[in-house]
Amino acid sequence: MARLPLIDPETTSGEIRASFDRMPVKLNIFRMMAHAEANMIPAMRLANSILHKQKLSAVNRELLILQAAQLEGGAYEWRQHVPIALGVGVTQAQIDAVECGKYDDAALDAAERALLGFGREVVEKVRVSDAVFAAMRGHFSDQEIVEAIVALGFYMMMARLTEATETDLDPAAGMAVFEGGKKRG
Repeated sequence: MARLPLIDPETTSGEIRASFDRMPVKLNIFRMMAHAEANMIPAMRLANSILHKQKLSAVNRELLILQAAQLEGGAYEWRQHVPIALGVGVTQAQIDAVECGKYDDAALDAAERALLGFGREVVEKVRVSDAVFAAMRGHFSDQEIVEAIVALGFYMMMARLTEATETDLDPAAGMAVFEGGKKRG
């Protein structure tokens, strides 16, 4: 059971209520985030921009989101993003590799291995080694590198939100939430 009560969308007003009204599924993560009234809408906009507006491919983005969830122990994010990852083209073998931390797995191509090596250092060390950065730069543009860092940071924050508050897991909403955000994007 969550350490804080989940906000009832029916008791909200203004932009937060409008945001809840547009959601195809009112996930517990959003009901928890609603406690931070001044931050919820900007956070939702950032999440939507990560999911729908980045140059970084959907497959690479979802690999990073799953990696952040795996490294941070974000059970909520993992549950919600596995179906999204599958829906955008990540294979089950790639998901299994990320879940086991096998970033050199044959299911991953050279760019994905560089991406996940980079992601690991961003999450675990903050400062990325020259060799890992060079490998990342060999496959991704400057824009994609910064977008990868933004995606990792956002999902690290969300894992901390759900884990620190022990937010109750929802059934996976998967592509319904993803497609709902795409329409708003």
